[in-house]
Amino acid sequence: MAVKRSIFEEVNRKDEGAATAPGSLIDRARPGAPRGIRIWLLLLFLLVTLMITIGGMTRLTDSGLSITEWKPVTGAIPPMNTEDWEAEFELYQQIPQYELMNEGMTLSEFQTIYWWEWGHRQLGRVIGLVWALGFFGFLLTRNIPPGWTGRLIGIGALGGLQGAIGWWMVSSGLGGEALSVASYRLAVHLGLAFGILGTIAWFVLRLGRRRTDLLQARRARERKLWGMSTGLMHLAFVQILIGALVAGIDAGRTYTDWPLMAGGFLPPYPFDLEPVWRNFLENPGLVQFIHRMVGYLVAAFAVVVWLRARRSPHPRTRGAGALMAGVMAVQVLLGILTVIYGAPWQLAILHQLCAVAFFVSILRLRFLAGYPAVTSLRGAPA
Repeated sequence: MAVKRSIFEEVNRKDEGAATAPGSLIDRARPGAPRGIRIWLLLLFLLVTLMITIGGMTRLTDSGLSITEWKPVTGAIPPMNTEDWEAEFELYQQIPQYELMNEGMTLSEFQTIYWWEWGHRQLGRVIGLVWALGFFGFLLTRNIPPGWTGRLIGIGALGGLQGAIGWWMVSSGLGGEALSVASYRLAVHLGLAFGILGTIAWFVLRLGRRRTDLLQARRARERKLWGMSTGLMHLAFVQILIGALVAGIDAGRTYTDWPLMAGGFLPPYPFDLEPVWRNFLENPGLVQFIHRMVGYLVAAFAVVVWLRARRSPHPRTRGAGALMAGVMAVQVLLGILTVIYGAPWQLAILHQLCAVAFFVSILRLRFLAGYPAVTSLRGAPA
């Protein structure tokens, strides 16, 4: 005789697993594999975040051109004696930055900027090594879930491309009358870093749920919130690129009044350079003005997305929206303080790190809009 069950009784997970589609066999094949890959990806995420931070410090200290050669392998070894240091210093003295900005620099001062750039490049090698050890380790032990090999290779490929773009960026400041790297190349470099970071974060979120759970959750996708968070993600990415242009020409230190610029809405001489298009990349006043205006737009759009997220029936989605809005508010405050105080390195780095937090918080909201975490009547994950 069948036993009567309460309509409020939750289905046992073992019974639920037995009734799922054949794809669930993949989830149960190696239960520890996705968790191990997720931990590895989280480590890569932290390293890339550190890389972005050190890259920001390298730019703020004008250290990016201190190493004038690209040696992917032998460049890992820094100068080991006085003769090696003097040889490196002589190479630096041949580029325009030294002649036009740092003439008379001592060897000790050169060593300070050298270590920032060396550390930045060395961390890139460490990230590559961590990726290679993790990927090939999981590959050899057959712990990579079906369909994930190409995705994980893609992360490594993007990392290799980032190294090449880094040298492409540095090379722009080694000739002519350049005092620093080209701002648009810096924007490409930072943009790809955020692309890699976002890809890793998205994979971590996906691996945090079983494949069958994701397939079921996708049916409850909140399409409007998904679309709005996708749009916010793209707009925030554009703002990050504009922020790189600001950093590339030190535009953040040009006008330190807010909300006006030199007492007016528009900065003086916004289209002073010829041809006109150069102003959008090289005119400090116009570039900072654009960064401010897009920042206001991002903040307004984030509020609209947050209000939409508050209407979600899922508590975790509502929480993700609130977190995103909170991080956005902190980022706006940091941006204003960075301008008012002339972009000191402490505030500038906090502003950059908060950009990472804001970008990832948008990704998390987008993920939960696309794959809602459904809760039971008792408030536990269903």
